[in-house]
Amino acid sequence: MNIGIKGIFTSLLAIAGVFAGTTPANAERPAPDDNVTVSMTVTASVADGKRMPSLNRSDISVKQGKENLRVASWTPAQGSSAGLDLFILIDDGADPALGLHLDDLRAFIAAQPATTLVGVGYTRNATVQIQQDLTANHELAAKALRLPLGSSGAYGSPYLSVADVVRRWPEDENRREVIVLSDGVDRTGRGGSFHRGFTVNPDVDTAAAVEHRDPHDLCSGFATGTPGYWPRTNGQLQMASLSQKTGGKSFYLGLQMPVSLKPYLDELQTVFANQYVLTFSAKPGNKPGLRSVRLSTEVAGVTLATHEAVWVPASLN
Repeated sequence: MNIGIKGIFTSLLAIAGVFAGTTPANAERPAPDDNVTVSMTVTASVADGKRMPSLNRSDISVKQGKENLRVASWTPAQGSSAGLDLFILIDDGADPALGLHLDDLRAFIAAQPATTLVGVGYTRNATVQIQQDLTANHELAAKALRLPLGSSGAYGSPYLSVADVVRRWPEDENRREVIVLSDGVDRTGRGGSFHRGFTVNPDVDTAAAVEHRDPHDLCSGFATGTPGYWPRTNGQLQMASLSQKTGGKSFYLGLQMPVSLKPYLDELQTVFANQYVLTFSAKPGNKPGLRSVRLSTEVAGVTLATHEAVWVPASLN
């Protein structure tokens, strides 16, 4: 599902699930009718200034190919379903001037409800240096923020770092969101096809596949680190692509850092407040793997965003 790309910070602020807030979508074993039950997080949005209408299970349609799937439940992420794991990733290759915006991030962390666990890490050498594991102590998480080193290491890929932190995520039933602040530039030299100045990075699909397997939403934004018009532009486009594939949101404003992160973090908070946990029956194939799904609603003015695919185990037959 598409979700609007609002802008670009020159050093991409990628907020994953990367936004992608998604419930652990581990499918259950096939039932006698050969279907499996899959869960994912869905973000509902409306145009600025509009009131979010009430959405019921009957308003939601899920398709796998041309087949309509049975929607088992559609639960607002509130009350007993409000649990959220939120991991903030900062590119260690970002300009240390990002430190001017750390207070915005600290205020954002402090404003999270008690049902949100917050973790902090820095992307480096295609992995993540964990500064603070997921914790309900928001003050502790805020204190874990530090200035980026201005160096991404010998093997710097924000996409492989996202995949790394998702693979290491602890098991629980919460929604899962990743916020990434990075220029999106892959410094490993693993760029893919090149056409008229633009490249397609295969690691974007790698990170997306990992997030689909164990769903996380990714949101992205800009944090300058790499000089040059084309590297930054390509990085922002790649990060925006990953955000869209994982049901997230990407922010960019050109090739300069924003004056403040607060407006974008406020918008993300609105996103978290308008999420639902969707459970539906999927059709398994002969082999386990990712299956593309499409969500829609006939409620006027509402847009739904989630992962483009879910992991479905093989049929027992």
